[in-house]
Order: sequence, then structure tokens, then C-alpha cells
Amino acid sequence: MLRLLHIEFIKLWNNKSSKFLIVCYFGLLLSIALFASIKFDIGPIKFHLADMGIFSFPYIWHFNTFVAALFKLFLAIVIVSMVANEYSNKTLKQNLIDGLSKKEFILSKFLTVLAFSIISTLFVFLVSLGLGLLFSDFNEVGIIFSDLEYLVAYLIKLIGFFSFCLFVGILIKRSAFALGFLFIWFLVAEIFPYLYIMSKYSKEFADKVFAFFPFGSMWNLIDEPGSRLNAVKSIANQVGEDISYDYAVHWYEILIVLVWTAIFIILSYLLLKKRDL
Repeated sequence: MLRLLHIEFIKLWNNKSSKFLIVCYFGLLLSIALFASIKFDIGPIKFHLADMGIFSFPYIWHFNTFVAALFKLFLAIVIVSMVANEYSNKTLKQNLIDGLSKKEFILSKFLTVLAFSIISTLFVFLVSLGLGLLFSDFNEVGIIFSDLEYLVAYLIKLIGFFSFCLFVGILIKRSAFALGFLFIWFLVAEIFPYLYIMSKYSKEFADKVFAFFPFGSMWNLIDEPGSRLNAVKSIANQVGEDISYDYAVHWYEILIVLVWTAIFIILSYLLLKKRDL
């Protein structure tokens, strides 16, 4: 398996556009630290984002994984291009002629997905730990390492999303069209049905149905963290709004995404196995 992964990383690193996107992606993850420098002093109004507690333990695990997950599109382009280049450069056919089986080909791509997801999670962990140690008011070990389930949710979210990108890349074979397909799927197969169900029944029922869709299940893994901030809660209380939600990471949400991940990988293999190269 290490041999297959080594081959994939050599291909990616020798591709200038993939190398650029990978560097940009991890640069964006590192840029989360720039939130600490956001400060506005306008007369009596003083706004310092770090003072709002976004980098306090254990909240930082929730906030940083939610923000970092928004940057995953950069690696999605890399995953889709990685597959598309195999077709355009005819390296897939050559690899199969050289003795690489179709199962090994899919395995090599999935190992790359796993590697990117694990490295991203470790990177977010280190960035969050460093920011938390600098800005958090809490330094007890029990508090620092509580709520780490958000990192698990982040890892599963990346694996699920990149597996979907892998499947779409094999299905479409052209990176631009594949990325367009992802966007169309999101609108036509998920957002429009969600809006229809919500108008026909209720938002609560639509949310339950949406939780079983690919993008919906991935989104549900990490709920938005903004409403957990004390400043936001105070404003909501003043206007009479109740914004208390269930922010926990549930096992069944992880299971749904893992099931979709398995479906995408199996479909990728079956599609490649059936296709005449």
C-alpha cells in the first residue's frame, strides 16, 4: 500500500497545478491564525475577535474544524484533477498494461484521499493547539483535550467529501465538468428537494431528510459554531430569540457519512471495472 501511495504523491508533486493547490490549501488552513489579528477600534467601539473566545479551549476545536472544512474545495480540485489526468494523459491505461489492477488503482486513489484527510486533520490539530495555548484562558489538560470529537468529525467529513470527488472524477473524466457536476448535484439533488420538502411539510422534517443526503450528512457532522459564543447568545436573548442547539457530534451522523464513503468507493471500482479503457 505504501508503494501505491508513493506513486500517487510523485504524480501529484510533479504536477504544477496540483502542487500549487496543495500549498494554497495548507496555507489557508494556517491562515486561520489570522483571525486573531482582526481588530477594530472605532471610537468607543472596540472589536477584537480573539477576545470573543473563539480561540479558547475547548471551543476552538469546534470553530477551527468548521472553518477549515470550508477550504476543502481546494483539495477537491486536486482529487478530481488527479483522476482526470489519468485519462487525459493515458497513464491509467499504461498502468494497467504494466500490471496494476483496477482494484489497486482505486485503492491507490482512496489511500491518497485518506492521506490528505489525515494530514489535514493533524495540521488543524496543531494549528488549533498552538492558538489555544496562546489565547485561551483555560490551560487545564482536561479542558484542552475535551471536545476532540470535532477533529474526528472533520476527518470523516473530509474522507466522505473527497471520496465523492473521486467517484465524480471517474464518472465524468474531465475535471472542469466533474466540478460542475458536484455543484449541480448540490443544487438539483439536495438543495431543491430540501426546499420543496420544507415548503410541503416542515423545516424539521426537511432537516431530517437532508441528513441522509451526501452533502447534507457531511454538513451535519459539524454544526455552525457562531451561536455558541456568549456575545451572540447575549444579543439573541436581548431580542428574544432562542438559539440553543445540539452541537454534539453523534455516532449516527458519522455512520451515515461512512456509508456514503463506502458507496462512492464501491461505485468507483464497479464503474472502472465495467468501463472499456
